[in-house]
Amino acid sequence: MTVGLEHFLILSAILFSIGLYGALAKRNAVVILMSIEIMLNAVNIAMVAFWRYGHLITGQVFAIFIMVVAAAEAAVGLAIIISIYRSRETVDVEKIDLMKW
Repeated sequence: MTVGLEHFLILSAILFSIGLYGALAKRNAVVILMSIEIMLNAVNIAMVAFWRYGHLITGQVFAIFIMVVAAAEAAVGLAIIISIYRSRETVDVEKIDLMKW
């Protein structure tokens, strides 16, 4: 049995579904950020698989771009969460109501 494009796309869909569930169902801000990272990695797997089986260089370019965005999102997101934790002493997204007076 050989591993084909379908296998990578199924893996990517499963990882994306797990990340989507974590981002929508969890209340902890750190877990939500980790779930978003899982979703971005699922997209990376799909892009690299399309590059491998389609021989298009754009898959690698998009994968590198997604890695850059993921790194920036992690750095900025964690900085915001640490700042909110220092002021509110919680990372529960339902208790963080910065826009309310």
